[in-house]
Amino acid sequence: MSGIVVTGIVAAQPAAAADPAGYQNVRINEVTSSNSDTVELYNTGSTAVSISGWKMSDDSFSPQSFSPSSGTIPAGGFVTFNSPKGLGDSDKLVIYTADGTVVDRVEWATGAAKPAMARCGGDGTGAWVTTTAATTFGAANAPGCPSSTPAASRVRINEVTSNGSDTVELYNGGTSAVSIGSWKYVDGDTTHSPVSVSSSSPSATSIPAGGYVTFDSLLGLGDNDSVFLLDGNGNTVDSVTWATNGAKPSDERCANGTGWFQTSTTATPGSANSCSGSGGGGGGGGQTGHLLGGGGALTSGCTPEAPSGTGSTPAGTLAWPGGLDVTIADNVCAFTTSTGPEGRDLSGLAFDPANPSVLWAAKNKNWLFKLVKSNGKWIPDPSWSATGKQIRFAGGSGQPDSEGLTVGANGHLYVTSERDNTDNTVPKDTIMEFDPAAAGSTLTPIHQWDMTSQFPQLNTGSKDEANLGFEGVGYVPDSWLTANGWVDPLTHAAYNPANYPLHGSGLFFAGLEWDGTLHVYGLNSDGTFTTFGTIATGKVSVMDVTFDAGTQRLVATCDNTCGETHTFMKVDAAGAIVPDVTYTNPAVMPIDNLEGFAIAPTSTCVNGSREAVWSDDGIYGFGSGTSSSGHALYSGTFPC
Repeated sequence: MSGIVVTGIVAAQPAAAADPAGYQNVRINEVTSSNSDTVELYNTGSTAVSISGWKMSDDSFSPQSFSPSSGTIPAGGFVTFNSPKGLGDSDKLVIYTADGTVVDRVEWATGAAKPAMARCGGDGTGAWVTTTAATTFGAANAPGCPSSTPAASRVRINEVTSNGSDTVELYNGGTSAVSIGSWKYVDGDTTHSPVSVSSSSPSATSIPAGGYVTFDSLLGLGDNDSVFLLDGNGNTVDSVTWATNGAKPSDERCANGTGWFQTSTTATPGSANSCSGSGGGGGGGGQTGHLLGGGGALTSGCTPEAPSGTGSTPAGTLAWPGGLDVTIADNVCAFTTSTGPEGRDLSGLAFDPANPSVLWAAKNKNWLFKLVKSNGKWIPDPSWSATGKQIRFAGGSGQPDSEGLTVGANGHLYVTSERDNTDNTVPKDTIMEFDPAAAGSTLTPIHQWDMTSQFPQLNTGSKDEANLGFEGVGYVPDSWLTANGWVDPLTHAAYNPANYPLHGSGLFFAGLEWDGTLHVYGLNSDGTFTTFGTIATGKVSVMDVTFDAGTQRLVATCDNTCGETHTFMKVDAAGAIVPDVTYTNPAVMPIDNLEGFAIAPTSTCVNGSREAVWSDDGIYGFGSGTSSSGHALYSGTFPC
């Protein structure tokens, strides 16, 4: 496909509608040129996009109207259509708005679209790969995608400027060098032929592992433009499209080499992206996903807090096993309260196992929220409380520094507290039981268990050390402990729940931020408790604890202190609970104090995935001025 001359000049039609908002977020997602000649479009954005009047062309015919399965693509949704003129070998597909603006394009060499070409590694964002299984039109691209993409597909367009220099930066996210001597690029002008990367200045024929190549576009770049990168066979490798002023001074991937495109205030050709801009840049591919959604202005008094305590990722940590795209899942500044007017400090998260459409959340300054989905975002359930419910210690006093929560077998909420915020230099490591069905705007515990005396190292008169207590808690059913042969540390024999008649039907694992250990308790109905000892997680700290029935694992989560990681724990052959595997977060997510983590039950699985949710204790996102600043919740997917 080298030296292709595209026929059919596209001119803006005077009677056509203006380019619709969000068109840059629409991407070609799957194509087949065998019999049906079917095309799938995917909307990576957070709002629906009208495709009324849109057209398509290939390598031989001028733009033609097509009949989509729907005239609007919902946020995160799909639309399919059959090509009006057919598609073949060594062909290409270009999508235009009604105004004639290029939205996206893909090219392929002989046979590559038979049976199908699909983005693998993230809908709308992954590398173009020839699939080997049945097509997935109208649904997520997962079946048939290879477990690893070719080395060349790890090269991504990483930064683009259109302020006179018209510079393009490529980044190689792989572990080996990639030859690009025969690669070409083309912009959004369909009268232009692709130009060789090696013939541009400065010339480059190879891009090292983890390295960069920059060159000035010989085609020029302007407003409402695109860059499409083609390999030596003419297959599309990556692309980016931007709106007016979108690449001035630059559009760049944030995080570097992996994330979505945003407009930056500082261009960094040949080095890691600064991600210093305002967000909301172009659409385009991304090997490891997009961070979608966000927006909205910070309200008065909503004050994001920069992350603290960043540490290294533990050795042996694996990449996130779920989807690569992540969505901002709450409204901006959604969790301001009378005791936390700055809107920060959302921490513990837990899906309700009896009703997985409900997500419970704990805010450090003594508030609980019942969250439900509305237009793709988690919002406070107005039938429970649109502003959350305040919690107190037993007797109705104090302000619990509520960090973690879990749902017990009885449907009650069990909440941990590190201290009383009215006296924050003194630790108060407690677990409190609340009935979410109780009336009123303030909840007091049915039972309260105080373990403060077990942690004298936190009682030094320092508010910082008092703040390193119970950060998370997870309820673990007895059935899992017995089925997996857990050895009771008190009897040194197989755990027998009947030995503890007042504890209910499971134990509670509280995570200590101080040293990353889990402390196991039986919470008795008479207000006493049984201590079953301590479990090492292999982490220096723990911010949340959850039991996931889908993986049959206990999960200990750590924020940026441990490189944003989740350690899945099992019962080993000796009957001890030990680390099994550790995963990092999706690469597109910010490196913040992400203190809450929850995985939806497997009953919610769709196409092999279920929802995972994170909470940002500091609502910082990618920093001040970005579209993610001021938001607390992020939503992604985890395998079923």
